[in-house]
Amino acid sequence: MSGARPPLVLTVAGSDSGGGAGIQADLKTMLALGVHGMSVLTAVTAQNSRGVQGAWELPVEAVRAQYRAVVDDIGVQAVKTGMLASAGLVETVAELLAGTQAPVVVDPVGVSKHGDSLLAASALESVRTKLLPVATVATPNLDEVAQLTGLVVENETGMRRAAEAILVYGPRWALIKGGHLPGDAAEVVDLLTDGSEEHWLYAPRYDNRHTHGTGCTLASAVASGLAKGLAVPEAVRQAKAYVTGAIAAGFALGSGIGPVDHGWTFRK
Repeated sequence: MSGARPPLVLTVAGSDSGGGAGIQADLKTMLALGVHGMSVLTAVTAQNSRGVQGAWELPVEAVRAQYRAVVDDIGVQAVKTGMLASAGLVETVAELLAGTQAPVVVDPVGVSKHGDSLLAASALESVRTKLLPVATVATPNLDEVAQLTGLVVENETGMRRAAEAILVYGPRWALIKGGHLPGDAAEVVDLLTDGSEEHWLYAPRYDNRHTHGTGCTLASAVASGLAKGLAVPEAVRQAKAYVTGAIAAGFALGSGIGPVDHGWTFRK
């Protein structure tokens, strides 16, 4: 007797050998949220709590073959993209996504939590013109907003301008993450908008430096909600609640920045 099949979510991203971000964070998040996670590896990083010691992108043919193997046989109900490293990989993945009938969450990963670059400068234009147009939801943080649009965001008014600038590139929704806003406000605010409706999402700010993997985790949680059939605002609301709990439970690992706790719902 077989069990009921959970919703299917595919992550297209890089590997984090330390297990806090990237493919590893995506698959843990998907398991925690009750969907079946599948993966297309775009790059391998040598990474720990102190940062990225090295990164090696996979050939375009390897990425395409992984994607086709999963989608053509198993199918997919949502896709999440993370580290894509180079213009060639960005354009290949965008082309694959354009031919797939499933919602897409694009986390336009540019820089790691430790400040290490995870995207070639030459790939930024490909993200703007090829990847963002196929996104159902784009989830840039404020550093990525600055990379993509040139806007430096310092307050909620700036977040609204940032969302407008990201939406120009074609995603249906923009989720602007305000965790890097200057100041020490007691709450963290994100803005979700499709250009007509706005949703301001607030959560407590926890005094916990162990936040590695936050962006990957949030984007994967949104994709998991979309695969379950949730509308974008509800998928984002539930994802925000999950990642807030994961940040609160983030733990020390190694001698640097530890990860959020993807399994906090099992341990609470």
